[in-house]
Parts: sequence; C-alpha cells; structure tokens
Amino acid sequence: MISINTLLEGYRKGVFPMSVDGLINWYSPEHRGIIPLEDFHVPKRLSRLLRQRKFRATINQDFIGVISACASRKNDSGNWIDENLITSYLALHSVGHAHSIEVWSADQLVGGLYGVSLKGAFFGESMFHLTSNASKIALVVLIERLKERGYRLLDVQWLTPHLAGFGGVEIERNDYLNQLDNAMRFECHFDKTNIS
Repeated sequence: MISINTLLEGYRKGVFPMSVDGLINWYSPEHRGIIPLEDFHVPKRLSRLLRQRKFRATINQDFIGVISACASRKNDSGNWIDENLITSYLALHSVGHAHSIEVWSADQLVGGLYGVSLKGAFFGESMFHLTSNASKIALVVLIERLKERGYRLLDVQWLTPHLAGFGGVEIERNDYLNQLDNAMRFECHFDKTNIS
C-alpha cells in the first residue's frame, strides 16, 4: 500500500502511480492531458440523452464498486489498478481526497469514474462503463461539480479521442506544472461532508 501522505505528495508534484507487473511506478508524461473547465462542452447526442433522464448519477455512494469495476477493465497493456492501488485509494477516499461518480440504471451500477482531489486540482484516474455513454455521463457530472466548487485544473493524465471530444487538450509538462502550481493556491472541497 502507498501511504496517504506519499500519494498526496506525488500528486502535488505532478506524478501519479500505476502498477506494472505488481510494481508501483510513478509517471509524469512529457505531454499531459487536461480538460480546461472553461472549454468543456457536452456533445449534442449526449445532451439529448441527459435530458431523457434514463440514468441516475450519485457522488461517493459506491467508491469500492467504481474502483473495482475500473480495475476489472482490460486493455492492450493489461491493467494498472491492482489490489495494492485499490487499498491505497480506499484509504485516500476514507480521508476525503479520493472521490467517485456513479451512474445507475435502475439499481445497477453501469458506469462511473474516480479520481483524487487536492486543493484546486482534480486528478481523474479511471472510468468504466457497462452501458453505452454511462462513463460520459459521469464525466459531465464531475465537471459540473468541479465548476460549482471553484476548481482550477482537471488532469486526465493522457489525452484520448474520447476526452478530446469534451474539450480535452494536451499540454507540455512545464505548462502543466505551472497550472498545477496555480491550482495548489486554491482551497476547494469536492464533497465537504467527506473531508476529515
């Protein structure tokens, strides 16, 4: 397990952990993906889906369900979320620095995301969906919360076409570190009821 202090210090310095073959490595990409909150836009088809209210979204209601679903996803390079990291993020969640957005269809968890909140920055870690568009709905809910609470930076680690569709961009490491330093000057609370 990575200690809470080590995790928070890593995020404060602009690095994030991933597990590769059971070993924790820390990453600071040369090109970092972010979603500028002021440039975020919801694609038209998703806007229509949101108006239909087929899904229900919650915040911090099933963190373990979300991170477990994210960990069960496989991609070409395997999975970087192992039991060690799950335990570490559960500890971070218990002190109010890791948060989840859940998307439900009836009573079934069909999508969501989780990440880390520190000062005026939110670091998106992973998302999943079992139903088409469910993770996109989670992202919309996340960004609404970040704007509402005055956050300055949404770090998505690496830019994907999916995230670019919401206004995500790639910036150089030095630019990212400057934006991170600025975000650390603001005291934002993702969910005050869960801050210890």
